[in-house]
Amino acid sequence: MQLENNLATDTTWEIFETSFIPEQHVTTGSNYMIGNGYLGYRGTFADDRAEDRVACVLTDTYDRADGTWTELVTAPNGLFTGITVDGNPRRWKSEPRRDYRRTLDFRYGIWSVRATWPEAGISLREERFASRGDLHVLASRTRITADRAVRLRIETGIDGAVWSLNGEHYREISLQPRDESGPPPVQLEARCLTREHRYEVVVREICLLERNGTACREEILREGEGIYRRYTLDLAAGEMISMTKYVSSWSTNDFRSTEPISSDASRGPWPHSGAVQEAAARSASQAAEKGWEGLQDEHRRIWDARWADLDIEIEGDDLAQTLLRYNMYHNVIATPVHTDHLPIGARGLSCQAYQGAAFWDQEIFNLPMFLFTDPGTARNILVYRYRTLDGARRKARDLGYKGAFYAWVSGDTGAEICPSYFFRDVISGRRIRNHFNDWQIHISPDIAYTIWKYVLVTEDRDYLRRYGAEIVFEVARFLLSRVHYRKDLDRWEIIRVLGPDEYHENVDNNFFTNYQARFTLRYAREVYQWLAQHAPADLQRLQRAIGLAEQEMKEWQDVADRIFVPAPDGETGLIEQFHGFFQLEDTRPEVIRERLVDPGEYWGWPNGIAVETQVSKQADVIQLFVLHPGAYELPVMKANWEYYEPRTQHGSSLSYAVYAIAAAWIGHGEDAYRYFIQSCTVDLYNRGKSISGGTFIGGIHTAACGVAWQIVVQGFLGMAISEEGFQFAPRLPENWSSVAVPLQRRGEKITVEARGGVFRVRADSANGATVSVRLGNVRREIAPGEEVILDPAREE
Repeated sequence: MQLENNLATDTTWEIFETSFIPEQHVTTGSNYMIGNGYLGYRGTFADDRAEDRVACVLTDTYDRADGTWTELVTAPNGLFTGITVDGNPRRWKSEPRRDYRRTLDFRYGIWSVRATWPEAGISLREERFASRGDLHVLASRTRITADRAVRLRIETGIDGAVWSLNGEHYREISLQPRDESGPPPVQLEARCLTREHRYEVVVREICLLERNGTACREEILREGEGIYRRYTLDLAAGEMISMTKYVSSWSTNDFRSTEPISSDASRGPWPHSGAVQEAAARSASQAAEKGWEGLQDEHRRIWDARWADLDIEIEGDDLAQTLLRYNMYHNVIATPVHTDHLPIGARGLSCQAYQGAAFWDQEIFNLPMFLFTDPGTARNILVYRYRTLDGARRKARDLGYKGAFYAWVSGDTGAEICPSYFFRDVISGRRIRNHFNDWQIHISPDIAYTIWKYVLVTEDRDYLRRYGAEIVFEVARFLLSRVHYRKDLDRWEIIRVLGPDEYHENVDNNFFTNYQARFTLRYAREVYQWLAQHAPADLQRLQRAIGLAEQEMKEWQDVADRIFVPAPDGETGLIEQFHGFFQLEDTRPEVIRERLVDPGEYWGWPNGIAVETQVSKQADVIQLFVLHPGAYELPVMKANWEYYEPRTQHGSSLSYAVYAIAAAWIGHGEDAYRYFIQSCTVDLYNRGKSISGGTFIGGIHTAACGVAWQIVVQGFLGMAISEEGFQFAPRLPENWSSVAVPLQRRGEKITVEARGGVFRVRADSANGATVSVRLGNVRREIAPGEEVILDPAREE
């Protein structure tokens, strides 16, 4: 099936291109990437260099090179391979060629490319994957077939010149062959030392080039900033050679538990022991011992198990099926499932944009897919917020508040790494002072809200006792110190904030923020009461640890009872996004776009074209509806959707999904499907901006990938969760015959299939209890192994 933007699919489990468009090389490098949550390797070609934006981004390697931007480092490229045929360099981008095809198989996370160069007389095929068995390992296999007699020269090894957005992160790079005296294969090594924290990053490479089952002779050379193996071969017509590479990457922080390892500069240029080198050597050797087939078989088994709990099957719409699987794949490979002290980056591991750090996206857009399909990973994400609680406390204290004010951009420690000057005025060149890092306070109640949702779905009270309660209490403390009392109106307000709509800063009483604050304060009181009744020892521990007093609970309740939350207008049902919003110029995005002097201008505060208008960057009021689907009646949601939708620019990749979900609920089916496709193709169809206000923000939009699951499950299936169990109100797109979804709640698994308004529900035979499911007015308790059909029309 042909898609847009030079894309196609045959099976709905892959995307491929049959022509190369140089202008899209940055985009396709992200779209075709492979990864495993520890590392991400861009979908570029083996002979690409740093200027082609090839990158292997490693998690847990935060470093600052330019004094401003803290970001993950890019490891030296151990998969580099350059090929010369009869003295002429042959590049993957070279023309003319035929039978070209670059593919990403997202069922198994396998990248491949093939092509034939008739005038050169060779055909090539390469495959690569980021191992799920050993997260430190990349593996590739290249097969070269001679169509006539040719002389090949292959140079393959580690390219130490890396693409980095904000400065050179390595103060030292040592390139050496290792184990030269031992049996082949020799390992090549790049040993790097980061500039700020003096972490070590070590890359090891093993290469096996075989001809008729026999290893070929190689010579080792250092050239430029790399170390390579050189093979020179004469091939006869029809002869084929196979080259397999195993590359491992390790860093100093792989040996820590929850705190970054600091280095002592007095210990010399390499302040750590050889542990990093030994681990990298071991990973490469073990991968080579397993061999290509063994390593890939292990990798495939792990992916099969993951998709068994995750895959959503759509019948009748191959486009939607392909896009959904593609987006879920990227949400998986962006997530550090191997640890509970690292975040999901806003661009995952596709590049260094947004610093490999967490925003509110992590909890609101990435996490729900895991909550209902892989709750252990959801727990890890929320434990990360506990690990970074001290950083949130420091931020609150530094700004004059109490409690926990979470970083808008959060790396490994929870310190705020969002620069105060994120954009530049592209006309004057002057820096723009934005207040994402000190006014966008909804990040803290958003985390508390997600803890509430996690405990509701999983009933993981152990998490609540050990981690969650302390977070919720500290967020409540922050909110108490952040509100303002209006004596003349006898109410609490929150002033000088940003809501989800980032174009309007310095606003008062943002609906979304105030509602989330009230919800959190009420939840904090509930948690306190639950601990007092069910876990008094844990409550006493917290009281001692953070000086928690019962009086605080009463103060939380007072603010929750009297905080101003804008209410729907009695006639129109409209809710004002923030105080004074309706007094701004009432216009549309397409109108004010014409006011741009430069297309790269930032639209937002302080002097962008949207600031004095009702044009929003993204969903704001509608975002609140999606988080709290039962809080407002459908007519109110419909009135607000129809008002805000034409005034929203969708300058954020998060916006389409929110409007899609709400559109499905209010009966705007065509709009829901349109926004679903737009959300799912932010990256594939290159809808996003790579540059905004002079700052590179390209790469995979991981939150848009994660929320694709929500559009289908929460939007089209109308899934909601309560203490009773699941409930559904399906509104499938007209071209969908059926959709089947696996779900988990409180340790029990079910699969639901919606077909023509009828629900078929199958409970896993390994369940330990019944699962409650409601469709319309029909509710059933489904026993382990039981399959039932829910049909409200028949029940009536």
